[in-house]
Amino acid sequence: MNEFLAGILAFFTALLPMHGPITEFHGYIEADFTYVSAVSPGRIEAISVAEGDHVSEGQMLFALEDDEFQSALRAAEARVAVARANRDNLETGSREAEIAVIRASLSRAMADRQLAQQTLDRSLQLLERDLVAPAKVDTDRANLESASAQVEQLQAQLDVAELPARDAQRVSAEAALQAAIADADRARDQLADRNVMAPTDGLVESIYFKPGEVAGTGAAIMALLPPGELKARFFIPETERARFTLGETLGLTCDNCPDGLTATITYMASDPQHTPPIIYSRDERARLVFMAEARIEGATDLLPGQPVTVSVSNE
Repeated sequence: MNEFLAGILAFFTALLPMHGPITEFHGYIEADFTYVSAVSPGRIEAISVAEGDHVSEGQMLFALEDDEFQSALRAAEARVAVARANRDNLETGSREAEIAVIRASLSRAMADRQLAQQTLDRSLQLLERDLVAPAKVDTDRANLESASAQVEQLQAQLDVAELPARDAQRVSAEAALQAAIADADRARDQLADRNVMAPTDGLVESIYFKPGEVAGTGAAIMALLPPGELKARFFIPETERARFTLGETLGLTCDNCPDGLTATITYMASDPQHTPPIIYSRDERARLVFMAEARIEGATDLLPGQPVTVSVSNE
C-alpha cells in the first residue's frame, strides 16, 4: 500500500471516528513477504513455479546456470585425490617395486662382497708361498672394502625406503589433504546453491525475473507469502489511542469475508501518521492519528491491499 493511500485513510479516520456500542477503524491488509534470492549471481536457467502457485518448504523454485561451478567441483575433487595419494605415500614409505629394486641391488652387492672376500683369502694364501706379489693382495683387499661399502650403502637405502615419512612431513601432508577436502566441500555447496529451494511454505506472490535474465547477488527473484503473515494496518485517532494495548484482540470484517475474524495488535506507532501544520491545541490534536498493525488470526483467503475494518466493543 503506497504512502498516498495510507495518508488518505489516515485523514478520513481522523475526520470520521465512529462511536456507539462498537468503535470501528478502517485500514487495509498488508503482508510480510519472504523474498527469495540466489547466494551468487548468474543467469537464470529455469523457473519451476508460476505466480499464484502454492509451494512447500524445500520445493524447487528456480535454477541458475552451473557449468562453471561443476568444473570448479571437478578440479577440487582432483586436488583431493592428489593430496590423499601424497599422504598415503608418506605413511607407507616407498612403493613395493622401488623397494624390490633396492633389495636386488643389495643381494648383488653382497654376492660381490663374498667373492671379493674369497679372492682376498686366496691371495693371502698364495702370498705366504710367495706365489703372488704383495700388490695383488693390496688390490684384492681394496676390492673387498669397496664391495663392503656398497653393501652398507644399499642396506641404508633399503632401511630408508621401508620407513614411513617423518612426523613433520606426515602432518603437512594431512593438513594439505584436509584443506583440499574443505575446498571440495565449499565447491559442492556452491554448486548446490545454484538450485534454489523454497525456504518456507507459501504462495508465490510475484516473480521478478525470466529465464535467460541475469540476477545479481541478493537480488530478489521472487516473493513468497508464507501462511499466517497477513496483518491489518489501520489508524487510531489520538483521542482513542490510550485505550489500546499490544496483544489486544480486535474484530475484523471486510467485503465477502467470513464471520468471526479477529486480529491481535502487534504494533502501534509512537509518531502520528497525519500531522497538520498547526499548534497542538486541545481542539486540534484530535485530528492526529497513529498507525497500528494487528496480526490476522485464521484468515487464509485475504489479499494484500484489501480494505478491512477493525472494531472494538465500547462496553
